[in-house]
Amino acid sequence: MAIAKAERLMNLALCLLGTRRPLSKRELRDSIEAYVEAFGPGNGTTGSDDSFNRMFERDKDDLRELGLVIETVESLDGEIGYMARRDSNRLPPITLDAEEAAALGLAAKVWQQARLAGAASGALQKLRAAGLPEDVDPYGSHGALEPRIPVHEAAFEPLMLACRDRRPVAFDYRKATAAHPEQRHVEPWALECWRGHWYLAGWDRDRGAERVFRLSRITGKVRSRGGRYTADVPDVVTVRETVASWAGEVADRSARIRLRAGAGYPLRAKATSVRELGDGWDELEIPYGHGLDAWLVEFGPDVVVLEPAELRADVVDRLRAVAKG
Repeated sequence: MAIAKAERLMNLALCLLGTRRPLSKRELRDSIEAYVEAFGPGNGTTGSDDSFNRMFERDKDDLRELGLVIETVESLDGEIGYMARRDSNRLPPITLDAEEAAALGLAAKVWQQARLAGAASGALQKLRAAGLPEDVDPYGSHGALEPRIPVHEAAFEPLMLACRDRRPVAFDYRKATAAHPEQRHVEPWALECWRGHWYLAGWDRDRGAERVFRLSRITGKVRSRGGRYTADVPDVVTVRETVASWAGEVADRSARIRLRAGAGYPLRAKATSVRELGDGWDELEIPYGHGLDAWLVEFGPDVVVLEPAELRADVVDRLRAVAKG
C-alpha cells in the first residue's frame, strides 16, 4: 500500500474513532488534510465532489475490509453521517501461553542495532504488558545464546526505507573483482541477511536486469532518486538462492584446490575431503556450481585452483582484471 494512501486511511480511521457524533462527508472532507489538498474544501463544485465521493467510498470500503466497524447514521434532517464506535472496534484481550510469549520475546530481542532497535525494545515492552512474564526466558533452553542480526553497514537503513517506500536509489558499488566502484541505479525490492552479510535484491536500471548487491561493497551514501519503478516487483524475491549460487552452494561439479594452512575456513567447511600437503598447504575437494570463481578470488594468494582447468582460468582472469584496475 502506498504511504500516502496508508496515511489517508489512518487519518480517516482516527476521525471516525475520535468523534462523539456522526460526521458527514463534508465534515470529513474538511477535516482530513489529504482530502483538502486533493479536492479543496467542500464548496459544492460538482467535479471535485464526484471525485471526492469516489475516493471516500473506496477508503471507507478499505477500512471495513481491514476490520473497522463503521456505522452509517441518518440525522433528523436526512443527512448521512459516519462514525466508528470504540466499543465496537475494541480488540479482544491478547492471551499468550509460555511458548508463544517466549517465541515473540525472542523475535523482539533479535534486532539490537540500527533503526529497528528502538522498535524492537518497544515491542518487547508491549509483549510484557500483553502476557510475557518477567521470569520467562525469551531464549528458552538456550539462554546462553543471544541472537543478533548484525547491521554494521551504513547503507542498511536508507535501503530499508527505500524498499518500504518503493523509492529508486543510486549508490557506488565495488564488485569483488574490481579495483574501483561504479555507480548503480537500482529499484530496491528486498533486503536479506545470509551467513552474517546483508544483501539487496532489486532491478538494476543500467543493466536492465535483476541484480543482488552485498551491502558491505556499497561505498559512500545511498542517494534517493525520484520517479516510479520501471519494472514489476516479483511476488517472491530469491535473495538467498542467488547468493548461494555465487558461493557454489548449488553444486553440480567438483573442484580441487590448494589452500594455505590456517586460512579459508568457509572453504574448509564446504570441502568433502582435506589432505595435508606439507609446506603450509592443504588440498581440498569442493563441490561447486556457478559463481565459485568470484568467491575464490576473495581469498587472494591463499588459494590456488588445481582443477578443473576452466575454473582455474576464470579465477586467473578475475585476478588479472583486479591487478589492471
